[in-house]
Amino acid sequence: MLIIKRHNTDPYFNLATEEYALKEIADDSFMLWRNAPSIIVGKHQNTLAEINVEYVKQNNIHVVRRLSGGGAVFHDLGNLNFTFIQTGQSDLLVDFRKFTQPILDVLLKLGIDARFEGRNDLTISGKKFSGNAEHIWKNRVLHHGTLLFSSKMADLSQALNVDPLKFKDKAVKSVRSRVSNISEHLKGPMDVMNFSDLIQEHIITMYPDAKAYDLSDEDHQKINELVRLKYSTWEWNFGYSPNYNFKKILRTEKSGTIEFDLDVKNGTILHIKIFGDYFSKFDTEELEEALIGVPHEESAIRKALERFDLGDYFSNLTMEEFLKGVF
Repeated sequence: MLIIKRHNTDPYFNLATEEYALKEIADDSFMLWRNAPSIIVGKHQNTLAEINVEYVKQNNIHVVRRLSGGGAVFHDLGNLNFTFIQTGQSDLLVDFRKFTQPILDVLLKLGIDARFEGRNDLTISGKKFSGNAEHIWKNRVLHHGTLLFSSKMADLSQALNVDPLKFKDKAVKSVRSRVSNISEHLKGPMDVMNFSDLIQEHIITMYPDAKAYDLSDEDHQKINELVRLKYSTWEWNFGYSPNYNFKKILRTEKSGTIEFDLDVKNGTILHIKIFGDYFSKFDTEELEEALIGVPHEESAIRKALERFDLGDYFSNLTMEEFLKGVF
């Protein structure tokens, strides 16, 4: 069992490291790691339907898709993530209880009555502090989970606060739960890194063959290439989303009410219709035609419409207001 040391807090690098370790490092491994503020969406989710776009943009929160399924989660430096990667028999690989038990053991030693509940959650007094997911590749399993230790709950709540009426799709939807930080239940002071050390020490006692492993320069080079080609790209983080229909009503003081209706496939706008009680000098069909085939992404839409004066199509409407209407 390799204990892979992780110090990088870049979410693109960290998610890429998991895939690299799963597919390129033959040994079983365990990792503890943290991300800068970010939302990590499940592999089968519609990213835009899981995030509060405006809040994410204003607070520079990264959005990254992971390999495993399940719901979207918020990460910050007060959240600790753990990952097990193991080889085994294909019919015995999925085992949420096995991989979460070490965490429960550590918390029990700290006097906290933490429990495994539902399909993949860990709770304290009925409140969730850990969500877990797994991904199978050949005869290997990647199990990872979050551990809310001292996360900023207001950020978590706002970043994942989405209007459910805007999207109609068949993507996996996140289920929101009442959550709690582990630190709130400790009998004495401890920071997230002290907690991380306790978990690592416990894993070492569980696996007598455990040994520390530092990612080599070659490892870093290959992981960064995976970041460049996949984990930092719009195509993976947004374009990979299942097909969906997006509807939103924008109410402005000067332009009136504008309703946007988009059909999106592979992240690209297939069809868009604009309705409303706005006044216009020119027909908005020109804008609709200009947006067909354009990625449902802010910079792409901005570029597609830069040759138009939006005020000619919606009285006194700015580009920023228009963009709020399509996200």
